[in-house]
Amino acid sequence: MTQTKMSRRDYGKASGLALAAAALPALGQAEIDDKPRLKSRILKSIKFGMFGGKLPVAEKFRILKEIGYDGVELNSPGGVDKKQALAASRETGLPIHGVVDSIHWGTRLSSPDAKTRRKGLEGLKTAIRDTHLVGGSAVLLVPGAVRDAENENQQQVWDRSIEQIQKALPLAARRGIHILIENVWNGFLYDPKGDDNQSADKLVKYLDEINSPWVGSYFDIGNHQRFGKPAQWIRQLGRRIVKLDVKDWGKKNSFCKIGDGDVDWPDVRRALEEIGFTGWSTAEVGGGNRDRMKDIHDRMDEHLLGKS
Repeated sequence: MTQTKMSRRDYGKASGLALAAAALPALGQAEIDDKPRLKSRILKSIKFGMFGGKLPVAEKFRILKEIGYDGVELNSPGGVDKKQALAASRETGLPIHGVVDSIHWGTRLSSPDAKTRRKGLEGLKTAIRDTHLVGGSAVLLVPGAVRDAENENQQQVWDRSIEQIQKALPLAARRGIHILIENVWNGFLYDPKGDDNQSADKLVKYLDEINSPWVGSYFDIGNHQRFGKPAQWIRQLGRRIVKLDVKDWGKKNSFCKIGDGDVDWPDVRRALEEIGFTGWSTAEVGGGNRDRMKDIHDRMDEHLLGKS
């Protein structure tokens, strides 16, 4: 397969076209049913670290594009060298749509230790700068974790994380980068001992209190299957959702391959259609070689996009 290098100008055009394609409504869109036409509006991606093996970065980019992915997401701080990844992206025409803040669990914005919170803020700022460097649009952030009732409880995580996020907002706004909050098993904004019918009310209120156009939801479809109905969370969050993480979870098999768990994918598709979602979806599941990358891609097509 012949590879051609792209100039900065051509790369910008290619990236812009990919995003513009996602922004267009599906042509000939029919009434909402079990398989709404989402495939022309949702871009498919993986966390780049999922692609295992010792292949060169550019070769992995080439393979992912050949399989049919629309882009990738990196980690920061750390992870693959950003200039190397950017060069691979330009060479292959496969965009990097953002990064994941890779230190948000251990160096939490909600830590009771002020020094740790400052380090967490610097990590978030580094991720913002790296996202801008590679041409991405957002940083995925876990804002904190409930760890004990006295020093890192629900209210403290709420207050401390918002304080640090607000400190990062001027940089995010200058760089044009969104800070997107992921729903995870961190004990925050839901009851980890509760039932499987919890709502997204607390997450909605948290995002609305921050009240910034640069902060939204990075909704993980499978993460809260244990605690609520993903489709209902999508409907509640609505336009607050900027990007999606894609995984599955089941009572019998926990986190599993997309489509093998209990997520009601037809209802998820209906909910995404109802809120008019357009944008990036990124698989966050067990990785592997090229065959595994192809399987993940095909499962996203089948279950997220309803493609036969």
